[in-house]
Amino acid sequence: MNDLQREIADRVSRFVAEITRLARQTAMDTLGAALQTEVRSGRRAGHVATSIDVAAPRPRRLAKGAKRSPAELEELVSTLHGYIKANPGQRIEQIKKAVGFSTKDLVLPVRKLIEAGAVRVEGHKRSTKYFAGNGEAPKGGARKRRKKK
Repeated sequence: MNDLQREIADRVSRFVAEITRLARQTAMDTLGAALQTEVRSGRRAGHVATSIDVAAPRPRRLAKGAKRSPAELEELVSTLHGYIKANPGQRIEQIKKAVGFSTKDLVLPVRKLIEAGAVRVEGHKRSTKYFAGNGEAPKGGARKRRKKK
């Protein structure tokens, strides 16, 4: 029985080592691709790569009526918050192009950020600009839409 346990432990160790190696290689490949893109795109020297530049989550097709998992939603909220902090004053059209999601996919994450006070807004409708917040939820809840007369 002792030999069997040693054999199992050895195989598990080799498996973990292989997965770790693959994860590191994937991270290095992603970083290398991001840096190649940065060089080819002509970004200025000293540009600090944001999480958006390196590894933004990519949208996946959901079946009609399907919901995103809490983990996916939290990852998008985090990515969006990081992008808005690094690029204040942009409109949703500019943000969606940078992060690679549709406006429809960004509605809930933006709403969560605004309600949490992590993001503040200026303007209305298509001229709305997004800025990093101070962490305090807006007074009176989220911004309310005007009713049409």
